[in-house]
Amino acid sequence: MIRLLQPWWLLAVLPVLALAALYVWRQLRRRDYALRFTNVDLLRTVAPKGLGWRRHLPATAFLLALLVLAGALARPAVDTREPLERATIMLAIDVSLSMQADDVPPNRLEAAQEAAKQFVAELPETYNLGLVSFAKSANVLVPPTKDRPAVTSAIEGLVLAEATATGEAVFTCLEAIRSVPADGAAGIPPARIVLLSDGFRTAGRSVEEAAAAAQAANVPVSTIAFGTDSGHVDIGGQLQRVPVDRLALADLAETTEGFFYEAATVSELKQVYQDMGSSIGFRTEPREITQWYAGIALLLALCAGAFSLLWSSRML
Repeated sequence: MIRLLQPWWLLAVLPVLALAALYVWRQLRRRDYALRFTNVDLLRTVAPKGLGWRRHLPATAFLLALLVLAGALARPAVDTREPLERATIMLAIDVSLSMQADDVPPNRLEAAQEAAKQFVAELPETYNLGLVSFAKSANVLVPPTKDRPAVTSAIEGLVLAEATATGEAVFTCLEAIRSVPADGAAGIPPARIVLLSDGFRTAGRSVEEAAAAAQAANVPVSTIAFGTDSGHVDIGGQLQRVPVDRLALADLAETTEGFFYEAATVSELKQVYQDMGSSIGFRTEPREITQWYAGIALLLALCAGAFSLLWSSRML
């Protein structure tokens, strides 16, 4: 949709409309004068058949060129989506022992790694991307960077550990986001945290504290509850159920104005990442199309001159 950046310049259209009205008035005056010549046969003799409607084409094209030029003064523009160069996404992946459950083949962790690598590959290059892994504590494996191979390599090297510190993962992501260079801008960059987990928090600060911190920093946390309720793992020789904590993850997303997803298969997880990648880090910017208006006006002016030369041997 076209919008005008300086609409008051449209006042330049008024003189063009006045000129068009003057042209119409002059043509009507000429017609009235011709009607006063009552000797029709003599008129046909001294004034052979004229150009008819074609004589108005040069003036019409010229007036249209002026109108388009007047519109160009108002700086017409169309809205385009531009990626934010400082936009930062922190990917937090749960590596607790429950991620070895094979209810999502080959197991939850390997499935998550595969989908996460695809997410990295499809994310626009202008975004900063960082990686945090969390179990009993949270660690920044890759700080925010545009180096995609570094993130992919870190995803492939994820190692399982005990416990689940979901809240610590959010706090660690926020710290990493604050480390992004300002590049002359004020405040932290526009950012989002994408957190994938399959279990209940068992260590570190609470999820509620983390949600409050993310909300205060204006950083949405989108969460993915990954796995099924039928998952089991062998820990210390004992078979333990590892259901997904959907409620806590949904509350975290809702509090921070992020999105909550459930994924029980690799394909569902890939789709979640694709949806996120299409909605993160864009802003709407006006792109001027004044040059197109100027080009159209030039074309109309050339047509006006060509018509006039063709039918009257004069430029206008």
